[in-house]
Amino acid sequence: MTDSKRRKGLTVASALLGGVLALTGCSGGGNAKATDNGDTSQAKADEAAAKKSSEAQITITPKDGSNNASINNSAAVKVAKGTLTGVTMTTADGKAVAGALSADKTSWKPTVQLARSTTYKVAAEAKDSAGRVANENASFTTVSPANSFIGNFTPDNGATVGVGMPVSINFDKAITNKAAVQKGISVTSSSGQEVVGHWFNANRIDFRPETYWKENSTVTLKLDLDGVQGASGVYGVQQKTVTFHIGRNQVSYVDAQTKQMKVTQDGKVVKTIAISAGSPEHKTYQGVMVMSEKFQQTRMNGATVGFTDDDGKGEYDIKDVPHAIRLTNSGTFLHGNYWGAPSIFGSVNTSHGCVGLPDAKGAKDPNTPAAWMYSHSLIGDVVVIKNTGDKTVAPDNGLNGWNLDWAQWKAGSAV
Repeated sequence: MTDSKRRKGLTVASALLGGVLALTGCSGGGNAKATDNGDTSQAKADEAAAKKSSEAQITITPKDGSNNASINNSAAVKVAKGTLTGVTMTTADGKAVAGALSADKTSWKPTVQLARSTTYKVAAEAKDSAGRVANENASFTTVSPANSFIGNFTPDNGATVGVGMPVSINFDKAITNKAAVQKGISVTSSSGQEVVGHWFNANRIDFRPETYWKENSTVTLKLDLDGVQGASGVYGVQQKTVTFHIGRNQVSYVDAQTKQMKVTQDGKVVKTIAISAGSPEHKTYQGVMVMSEKFQQTRMNGATVGFTDDDGKGEYDIKDVPHAIRLTNSGTFLHGNYWGAPSIFGSVNTSHGCVGLPDAKGAKDPNTPAAWMYSHSLIGDVVVIKNTGDKTVAPDNGLNGWNLDWAQWKAGSAV
């Protein structure tokens, strides 16, 4: 073999060998010593960094990127194996949110209720026992009005009401998970009476005992609805406790046949008042009704409740009806009447369905029967109307659930 051929063969062999070596190196089987040195160096670097890192472990809730977060209880910062040295919470535009550290400095939470549909940023710092610092950051967005529900309730906190006053809650969204929502509501009485909720529809639930509240008792309503799913994608945001007081036991009895009203307190008649109820053409509802609103004076226009003339205007439009007390949502009132002749009271029924009492124009005479009734009545007092010839008022027309017996009432509970 000539030298030139030998050199050419060696060159080809070297090229082939180089290719094998290169392929072997890519597969990890070659140059093992160099790779081991690299792995060892990185492991040592990681170990050294770990030794310098804080042991403090910070947890921020809700987790970073969360949506539909609660406006009450969801926001919190906690640390394990360390203490918090600083927490800031701000809105997206930089407005600070007040908060407080626990006494042992292992947790923090806002001291104010958060706003709905708002993005918040949280930055937390902590130190471990060796003084090494740890940091954590998160951002979350609270539930929007479209994805949350609230309940408007009556009576108000601190109110003194009559023995017939139910707790009535009207939700701003239709509730499909009624059991879950009802479980988040409790109503208790210092009298020890059993209290049960009744759903009238998807938006309203009322609570009452079997019989009227015990006079001079205290009722407590607790709303623990924060985060409760009321319907698909819709969550509660309320967390509230309300207390109200039950006053004396006053129940008034209206007899449309005798055209008299007897006012009782603690079972004893304290006043008898001549009245004029609904005419034969416009009978007054019968049944148990609860006073829901009081007006020193108010306007009553027949057009608002379907009483119109041929021209579409109300059959009546009185702009200063005195001493008006609402009994139904549909427009039944117990009110003063100054425009009727004094002779009608106690002798003839002339109204469009209300119960009229003798009164004076202007609502300033305290000596009229209507003024007496007004001043001696509480929201939640009971008025029982009979012998009108009309049907019994619907239990959801006002605060009038007492027209359901106890079995019917309990059948409307979701729990």
